[in-house]
Amino acid sequence: MIHLNWEKRDTIKQIKCVHADAKKFIVDKKLTPGKVYDVKNETEEFYFIIDNSNRIGGFLKNYFSETK
Repeated sequence: MIHLNWEKRDTIKQIKCVHADAKKFIVDKKLTPGKVYDVKNETEEFYFIIDNSNRIGGFLKNYFSETK
């Protein structure tokens, strides 16, 4: 049950939001383009980050670019 302690886990990496334009979902209230977010978990399709609501959210990888 890894999802129960994601907020307290170490950050894997940081990613930058490049857009918040979604066709099916409303993500512009949870993501800010240009802002850097901490990744707490990652799958093939999703990043799990602490979003603008200060909670863990899963977002498609196409909203982000990896920072170095």
